Amino acid sequence: MKLDGTTVYADGGYCGCGPKMSNNVAEYSGVAAAMTEAEKYEGRIIIRGDSKLAIMQLQGKWKVKGGLYYPFYLRAREVYARILDRVKMEWIPRVENDECDFLSKQVLKDRGVIFRIQQGPLEEK
Repeated sequence: MKLDGTTVYADGGYCGCGPKMSNNVAEYSGVAAAMTEAEKYEGRIIIRGDSKLAIMQLQGKWKVKGGLYYPFYLRAREVYARILDRVKMEWIPRVENDECDFLSKQVLKDRGVIFRIQQGPLEEK
């Protein structure tokens, strides 16, 4: 999080793994944590995120259909409601979100997760 161009807060977190986990759970956990931290500061807040689902649903532009992320959506919506009058949310493409991408991957690396490049479908010879 930046205040007048200076980073005042940067963090990543681990949500878990397994059948009760999804990328949307992680996205909503992250946006709720960011809004909770932003709530501590005065003034206008701009939250930029690369999860189009989270950004659009929280703004009421897309319907919420439920799923594993639903309880996390409710938590994020609760925090968003408290700062609604001074927050603006913007979707940005993942390629423009290097800082958050780094923080999220670092949490996994710290837990011993090894990243590898996935190969595409094999071509028949």
